[in-house]
Amino acid sequence: MDTGITERTSPAQAKWRKVAYGGMQPGFGDNHTDESFLEEMVTNANVGKRDMLKVMQDSVSIAQYLCIVALIGLVWIYTLKSTLNENSLLLLDVTLLGLGFLILLLTQEMFSLNLLFHYFLNISFFTTGLYLLAPIYQTLTRSISSDSIWAVTVSLLVLHLFLHDYFGSTIRTLGAANNPTLTSCISLNASVVASVFIASRLPSSQLVFAMMLFSLQVFLFAPLVTYCIRKYSFRLHLWCSFGLMIATLALVYTLHFFLFVVFLGLLVFVTVVCPYWLIRMQEYKFEINGPWDEARLCFDIID
Repeated sequence: MDTGITERTSPAQAKWRKVAYGGMQPGFGDNHTDESFLEEMVTNANVGKRDMLKVMQDSVSIAQYLCIVALIGLVWIYTLKSTLNENSLLLLDVTLLGLGFLILLLTQEMFSLNLLFHYFLNISFFTTGLYLLAPIYQTLTRSISSDSIWAVTVSLLVLHLFLHDYFGSTIRTLGAANNPTLTSCISLNASVVASVFIASRLPSSQLVFAMMLFSLQVFLFAPLVTYCIRKYSFRLHLWCSFGLMIATLALVYTLHFFLFVVFLGLLVFVTVVCPYWLIRMQEYKFEINGPWDEARLCFDIID
């Protein structure tokens, strides 16, 4: 029997298409995905594999600068104990300055005699100003206790080590396109303030001048010299670093055996344990990339 009712068939549902802009598609929610959504997922595409020996070699730069800071601390301690006088410190200043410029002459192709004369002129102005300010530095912290000075100095040195650029230089090198980073400048300022605090506990203005000249000379120019050596020859950098470690450990041993053990453990921790941890942590790193990531330009935009 004809009821007069005709059967209506629903039109076939449109196929979902992956489009970036085009609004909602009829029959699908705004957050709809089909089975092909995860087909383009890639895991650990940008995770680079690290070599244990390469990481240990890179960590030598950190251990090297730890030795430099330790040597500065040893000079501070021996000067405060009156083991070193102003004549010994000035002789050490001149020796280190001459050695530093000799290394720059041998490792830098752009380093000329005219530039050397320019540096010596700036250093003479800097040294004159430092000599005139030495009496002020001597009385700067007279009203502060020695315990507070040592606590602040150690805190500033820790801040200096934490923010220091171990693979760059605290001053702009020859031919460098970029200036030192902000954190590197903060690290340098922390070391300068720590040097002023230590020098202010010395009994004479001549000793303050010699100490400040030594500290600023090392904090300013030692990173530049080590950077030039590493850039010139990485093998020479490793040999110099190992020699510096041995000399520092020997001097620390003469001061106190417990400090020798602590510092030796710190060097082993930096050069062996930390690289091993880094390599082990790479095994648990899991990075996924897919169509949900933001688009990245494959070319540089040039005005």
